[in-house]
Amino acid sequence: MKKILITGAAGFIGAHLCRKLIDGGVEVVGLDNLNDYYDPRLKLDRMAHLAGGSDRFTHVNIELSDRGSVKDLFEQHKFDAVVNLAAQAGVRYSLINPHSYVDTNIVGFVNILEGCRYSGVKHFVFASSSSVYGANTKMPFSVHDNVDHPVSLYAASKKSNELMAHTYSHLFNLPTTGLRFFTVYGPWGRPDMALFLFTRAILEDRPIDVFNNGNMERDFTYIDDIVEGVFRVIHRVPTGDAAWDGDNPDPATSYCPYRVYNIGNNNKEKLLRYIEVLESCLGRKAKKNFMEMQPGDVPATYADVDDLVADFDYKPDTTLEYGISKFVDWYRDYYKV
Repeated sequence: MKKILITGAAGFIGAHLCRKLIDGGVEVVGLDNLNDYYDPRLKLDRMAHLAGGSDRFTHVNIELSDRGSVKDLFEQHKFDAVVNLAAQAGVRYSLINPHSYVDTNIVGFVNILEGCRYSGVKHFVFASSSSVYGANTKMPFSVHDNVDHPVSLYAASKKSNELMAHTYSHLFNLPTTGLRFFTVYGPWGRPDMALFLFTRAILEDRPIDVFNNGNMERDFTYIDDIVEGVFRVIHRVPTGDAAWDGDNPDPATSYCPYRVYNIGNNNKEKLLRYIEVLESCLGRKAKKNFMEMQPGDVPATYADVDDLVADFDYKPDTTLEYGISKFVDWYRDYYKV
């Protein structure tokens, strides 16, 4: 894989992945429209710090939903692989602005698939989400379980990505791999995520909103673990499973070159413990505003990563203490707190 397209290159995961690929000698084209869902300055700084300064990186500012621009991009470059990390993120925001999820996560996704189809891309890797497990309650969440009951439009859009990718694998023999990420955190993180919101509020002596009255559990996964998992997946192109059985279909595999994996820490943690570790790292106690469960949220996430271990000999294992301390160090440095 000598030349790779990363969509969402100014995003949290995208910028970190760009850095790892560039350091490995890969030429990276980073697509990002730098929208204002959150502060574009953070996106620019993130991309400049992690991906900029290398002649192996090129930023392209276009909208994924712009079919003509995406088509032109694929005609101008010959990509060995494409990693689609661009998406309208956020569960709660999908209740406010549903059309943005359709434009980016569905229309934009089809445009990328079409680019891959016509340009001979060897492997299309895309970000799915732990949110696709929706109303599932069997723990840990397994890629081999049915995920037909999403509880937010964001989750539904991610499930639709998996379905569309499988269709292109079936129709056009395009190798595709979907990655379900579990609550990613770490330096250069997203301002709409809990760790960022909590840190800012605690340092400003404001209360933090703790949903479901604190009875939330999440499989918190450190950014470096996510990036390492994506990096390994890119370089292993899936093939069809000859043993796949249509009478007993496995959602994680297929007769065509399609796979789905969880990338999570395989360790659910209580939100209140997450907050305790953050308090320790900040040297301050949080004022907690306990609130009810929000629409679209789920009470717990927990990743079964057996397939990731079996196929890539890789299992994320960064502790909360290490990961949160690295975020706090970055936050204090970036914001000069």
